[in-house]
Amino acid sequence: MESCSLKRGGLIFLLALMGIFTPSAQEIVTAERYLELVAERYGGIRDYEAKITIRSGNTDMYGTVSHLVPSFLRIDFTTPSEQVIVFDGEMLTVYLPEYRAILNQGISGGRRTGTSGASLATAQGLTLLRRNYLPAFITGPAPEPLDAGSGEMAVRLRLTRRNISEGFREIILYVNPQTYFIRRIEGRTIAESLVRFDFLDIKINQSIPEQRFLYDSPASANLYNNFLFRDTD
Repeated sequence: MESCSLKRGGLIFLLALMGIFTPSAQEIVTAERYLELVAERYGGIRDYEAKITIRSGNTDMYGTVSHLVPSFLRIDFTTPSEQVIVFDGEMLTVYLPEYRAILNQGISGGRRTGTSGASLATAQGLTLLRRNYLPAFITGPAPEPLDAGSGEMAVRLRLTRRNISEGFREIILYVNPQTYFIRRIEGRTIAESLVRFDFLDIKINQSIPEQRFLYDSPASANLYNNFLFRDTD
């Protein structure tokens, strides 16, 4: 009996040396901790540029998104052609070429906007997500195919709103397990509509100048101010 115990102890010691039996060596990553790691990754980014696809219902829009900390954001669309969304931290501008319309909205420090949802994939956006949504893994921390049959892998997080004032009932983040970049965002609105944002070819810290977020609108377009809410609201 003593010989058997010694052998068992020796086997456990050997497995421990080989790294096979290490019950406490690996940190258990919770969904909250994983979202924190993603936020830390974006916290080290000064600027980024990516190809973006936005799907709302049966409509797909394509373009390039640019971001500069702390809150500069611009989307130049190829579909719809020439459509632009720009936010410089104080003024949100949307150009709709189909209607020859420019929509402007001043944003005070106490207001937040869902600037096409793309603003969620920033350090500032992730801070708001961690504050206002409760994260959970959909199936666990292990990466899964982005889509059925896809060779691209992603970790999936479901974010459930903590209060009813949030615009999305729930948000699902698809995170690249190697880079911790957000590959896809899916949001379910209060009206039960689904909106999806895909980010591809992400390039970071290219010294994007603030001038990129100055938009020179067409002189022939009609101007509409305070299209979201009045300054006095």
